[in-house]
Amino acid sequence: MAIVIAGAAPPAPGALAAAATASPCAPGAVYGPPLPTPTVAAELVRGGFTFLEGPAWDRRTGTLLLSDMQKPAGPQGVQPSAVLRYTPPDTFETLIAQSGSNGLAVTDDGARLLAATHDNRTVSSYSLTDRTRTTVAADHLGRAFNSPNDLTIGPDGTTYFTDPSFQRGNRADEQGGRTGVFRVRDGAVDLVDDTLRQPNGIVLSPDGTTLYVGAFGSNAIVKYTVSPDGTPGNRTAFASIRTPDGATTDCAGNVYWASHDEGLIHVFAPSGERLGTISAGRNTTNAAFGGPDGRTLYITSSVPGGGFGLYQTRLNVPGNPH
Repeated sequence: MAIVIAGAAPPAPGALAAAATASPCAPGAVYGPPLPTPTVAAELVRGGFTFLEGPAWDRRTGTLLLSDMQKPAGPQGVQPSAVLRYTPPDTFETLIAQSGSNGLAVTDDGARLLAATHDNRTVSSYSLTDRTRTTVAADHLGRAFNSPNDLTIGPDGTTYFTDPSFQRGNRADEQGGRTGVFRVRDGAVDLVDDTLRQPNGIVLSPDGTTLYVGAFGSNAIVKYTVSPDGTPGNRTAFASIRTPDGATTDCAGNVYWASHDEGLIHVFAPSGERLGTISAGRNTTNAAFGGPDGRTLYITSSVPGGGFGLYQTRLNVPGNPH
């Protein structure tokens, strides 16, 4: 509901929509500590899912999109998945059936959903208007990817994604045993790094100048300096946690990384200083900021007793949309 103060001019056409889709990161804002306490416990929104991944907030509709993955099926052993839409406080519905997706990201204009799609080993783009699917990255030098897992979008629209082998199933290995990090810009796919063991979560700093990647197979998080043209530079160590899975950042540049085996989100300052943890379930896969003010952290994690669920907690600093 829109509230108009007596005597005030009504909002200009489109003003309310613009406010609803504006980034929660205010230019020049100064933020305090992100966590209310060094250890935070997230609350379960709903359980009963097989395997959840890739949460991404859609500011245009005020909803959370996430991948609902099932057990491997068929002769190739590929995991079917669909994109769910969660409308707070309690509505879940299927938005895109048979999406084949894992990690997700909504474009700044709210028009498209980018997806790391392991069903056909590509990066895909779905129209959020008519659900049509197009291919963003089909292969690298003619060789099929393993199983694109997670992705992030830069301020200039460059997409960076990880390619471990977790969802490759029984399909041929065309990457020669390598697992890699790639970027796609204006339709061209370039290799960033093929020396990380099972790269998983990937996220950019809010200003797009630092790219973080979690190496699941070596319990390490690394970072790359990103040049103005979107080219990542040399790799340096950022932090070490057990089985780093998905990640997100807040508007202050703090980094939130899921530890799959620990059931925790580890929170780091941009310097790498450890700020605290957020507990959620047992096997935590990913996290994303959302909510009207961007300060709700949504977490996908397994639920004690079986299955997966969506968790949430309120934090002090709003989150970066990607």
